[in-house]
Amino acid sequence: MSQSLIRQEIVQEFQEDGAVVIRGLFEPWVQGVREAIEENKRQPSWRRSARIFHDHVLVKEPGNTVRTPWHQDQPYYIVDGDQSVSFWLPLDPVPKERSAEFVGGSHRWGKAFRPKRFDGTDLYPQDLSETVPDIDAHRAELNIKSWSTEPGDAIAFHFRTLHGAAANPSAVRRRATSIRWVGDDARFAERPGKTSPFFPDLKYRHGDPFQGDLFPVLFPRDPVTT
Repeated sequence: MSQSLIRQEIVQEFQEDGAVVIRGLFEPWVQGVREAIEENKRQPSWRRSARIFHDHVLVKEPGNTVRTPWHQDQPYYIVDGDQSVSFWLPLDPVPKERSAEFVGGSHRWGKAFRPKRFDGTDLYPQDLSETVPDIDAHRAELNIKSWSTEPGDAIAFHFRTLHGAAANPSAVRRRATSIRWVGDDARFAERPGKTSPFFPDLKYRHGDPFQGDLFPVLFPRDPVTT
């Protein structure tokens, strides 16, 4: 990806807030991803493999009443590191009231909150980390970021940025895909239980450099010139 596609003010906003919208970045690939989602729904596999960490299909069908609760992604991933970004790519128009929301700056709070399932139970019962604060009760005090989006737009956010998403009570589908990327400081992380996504056959030690055939480097570091 050419660096000129991302303006410097977008990079700065991401670094400060941990979430930013990038208009039209993936527009040429929207139809191909739509077709891939339908194929995945017809013939689902337990993993789609795309340094990339993983990709993820998210579909909220019409009339879906399930809200995605406030959470961070990194506490249930097998990777730690400060250089991380998820691209959330909508494949249908999504108005702001049905879009994802992000707590600007929360990736810099220095906290890894206790991960919970969407039904409210602890993902790792033995994890005694701090629980996610009541974001909705303090919305006026926080920098809540959200955008209406069109197919081809992208929302970029840090693995530690707190985020949630509205239900989809509308009559139209809300399809999206997410692609997760990590940088040079990424390290394998052991968790107290099953991670998401789950890699049952992967052997690693906590703190080892994050690498391997499952996580290819698609954009290598520029060679050092003298």
